[in-house]
Amino acid sequence: MMLDHPGWLRGPDGRARRVLRSANAVWSVICSPAPEGGHTVDMVPLVGSTDRAPLVDTIDPENLTGDPTVCAPLQADGPIARVRTADVWEALGTAITRQVIKAATARDNYRRFCEAHGQRYDTAAGPAWSFPAPEVVLDLPDEAFDALRMKFFRDGLRAAADAALTAASNWASMTGDQLLDAVQSVRRIGPWTAGATVADVTNDYSLYPFADLAVRTWAGKLAPSVDWPKPEPEFGRLWQAMAGAQLSEWTLLTLAWGVRHATGVAL
Repeated sequence: MMLDHPGWLRGPDGRARRVLRSANAVWSVICSPAPEGGHTVDMVPLVGSTDRAPLVDTIDPENLTGDPTVCAPLQADGPIARVRTADVWEALGTAITRQVIKAATARDNYRRFCEAHGQRYDTAAGPAWSFPAPEVVLDLPDEAFDALRMKFFRDGLRAAADAALTAASNWASMTGDQLLDAVQSVRRIGPWTAGATVADVTNDYSLYPFADLAVRTWAGKLAPSVDWPKPEPEFGRLWQAMAGAQLSEWTLLTLAWGVRHATGVAL
């Protein structure tokens, strides 16, 4: 199970919880260790319509092809499941809070921001907070961002929130490629943020910035015998050539492998 999204909160019982907007509803999503191994994902509507639950994709590394130096350790970790972020605004805001900083710092910033200005919901696994609505973000004074040490992200979040209020319905009906272009047209949104946003929404990691530092770092630890190029463009070309038609699977599974091995737990 890949818990790469900072919205996941882990409890002492091993369960992880998150709240997600999906269409016209808010859902509690709880991931629990299963007695027979692996994990179960339970979704419960908290508010609104229940006709469209968040989507969960399972990626099985057993189907990987290519260099066994990379594929074998991914296959040893087994299948992973990832919950899509259905709300493009939430995915875009999350990606903005991850810009240019370490993952642990981004996670702390995200959670403080949600707890300060998002909506709290009580789930079966404990309280969780939604990402602040775009209207809320636009109403925040400069001091609110400064108090949370998020001044760097203030203008990007405001630009994204403003765009979301006018374009959200159009974003929801776009393909991944269309959404990539649309999101990148928002002021202060560059290729990395757009790619991370679309991958979060679609789970198509061929659209993720697959040569970024996270992928380069985990590829190096996953397969240290490979002579990985240090420059991002050269790494990207090699990674794409090695992955071939399975670029999304290679990238997503490698990031999942990194999350698991960085935290020391499968969940």
